[in-house]
Amino acid sequence: MRQIGWCALALAVVLRVAAAQSGGHPTQFEVASIKPAAPQDMHRMMVGMRGGPGTPDPGQVTYTNVALRNIIMNAYGVKSYQITGPGTLDSERFDVMAKVPKGATKDDLKVMLQNLLAERFQLKLHHDQKELPMYSLVVGKNGPKLKEAAPEDPNAKDDGPPALPPGGRLPVGKDGAPVMPKGGRGMMMMITNGRLRLTANGQPISSLADMLSNQLGRPVVDQTGLTGKYDISLEFQPEEGMMMHGPMGALPPPSPGPGGGDSAPDAAAPPNLFTAVQEQLGLKLEPKKGPVDILVIDHIEKAPTEN
Repeated sequence: MRQIGWCALALAVVLRVAAAQSGGHPTQFEVASIKPAAPQDMHRMMVGMRGGPGTPDPGQVTYTNVALRNIIMNAYGVKSYQITGPGTLDSERFDVMAKVPKGATKDDLKVMLQNLLAERFQLKLHHDQKELPMYSLVVGKNGPKLKEAAPEDPNAKDDGPPALPPGGRLPVGKDGAPVMPKGGRGMMMMITNGRLRLTANGQPISSLADMLSNQLGRPVVDQTGLTGKYDISLEFQPEEGMMMHGPMGALPPPSPGPGGGDSAPDAAAPPNLFTAVQEQLGLKLEPKKGPVDILVIDHIEKAPTEN
C-alpha cells in the first residue's frame, strides 16, 4: 500500500509538470541554444530579434548579437534604464535560438526567458523604486517636422522588424544610411561610419519615446499629443564614452569610420541627440523627475552554462 501511495504521488508530480508545459502556460523552451556572438564590423553593427508568439514565426525565437541587458528587458518587460547591474550586461553579446512550445503566449515567453536566464546565467534580482531624472517629449515652438506614414493595409499583420534581405545586410543609400526594405514597417538603429542613425517606418511617437529613453538611460514620456504614425530618420552623435541602447539592446560606442568617422571627407559631424531631435524632428526633450520601478541585478554569470 505504501509503494502504491508513492507511485501515485510521483505520477501526480509528473502530471503537474506536463500540465505546466502543455496546458497553455508553458514555463520552459523545448530546446534553447545560447552561444557567444561572432565579432561584428563596428562601422555597421546590427542586432536582430525575431520570432516568438504574435509573429509569423511563433515557434522559434532568434536573437542575434544581443546583450544580456536586452534579454532581461524582454524577459521582464522593462526598459534599459530600469536595470541596474554589472558592466557585463552590456559587454557580453550572444546568439540565442529557442524553440517555443505550441500555443505559447507573449506572457508565456517572458516566463520562459526568465527561467532561461535563471538556469543558464544563474540570474538573481530584486525589485526597487527610485526617484529618477526623466524627460518629457513635447512639440517644439515651430511645430513638428514629421512625415506621416502611408496608410497601412488593415489586413496586414504586425510582423515586427522587417526581415533582412539575402546576405544579412540592408542596402545603403547615397548618404550612407541603411534603407528599410520596401513596405517594411518597424524601427532599427545602426552604427554607420562612426555615427548613429535611427530609421523608423510607420511608427507612433510612443515608439520614438521608447528609443530615446533607451538611448538616454532615462524615462521619456510622450507629451506631444501626436496620434499618427510616422516615417522617422534621426542621425546624431552620442556623447563621448556613452553606452548606447538601441531598440534591440545595448550597442558599444561607435569607433571612427573611414575618413575620420564621416561618410565623406568633408561631411560635418552630426549634432548631439537633443539638438537632433529639435532640428530634425521639430520636437523637444524637457527634463523632469518622477518615481521609476527598477530591477537590481544581485548576481549574473558572465557566460552561460553549456547547451
